[in-house]
Amino acid sequence: MSSHTYDYLDGNAAAGELSAIFAMDVTIAEAQCAHCGAIKRFAEAHLYMQAPGVVARCAVCEHVLLRLVNARQRAFLDLGGMRCLILDTSQLQESGQ
Repeated sequence: MSSHTYDYLDGNAAAGELSAIFAMDVTIAEAQCAHCGAIKRFAEAHLYMQAPGVVARCAVCEHVLLRLVNARQRAFLDLGGMRCLILDTSQLQESGQ
């Protein structure tokens, strides 16, 4: 990583962007980093919004978990940095979806 220092937000800042794609709140899901294997709530990810789009990095090793760019009428979503995203589907059942 370069010597530049960038400010980041936590993964909760992606809630609005991700709600346009997912039916449930992804920020409360757990994500497993494909690089270091850490399992953390997505809300703990380090979110960088200075680039065009959103970049979420692992809170443990700083490798990219997610990239999201909205361009025109398309959303480009890269989840390649996650081994898996663990969603609690009980909230869907409770809301009747």
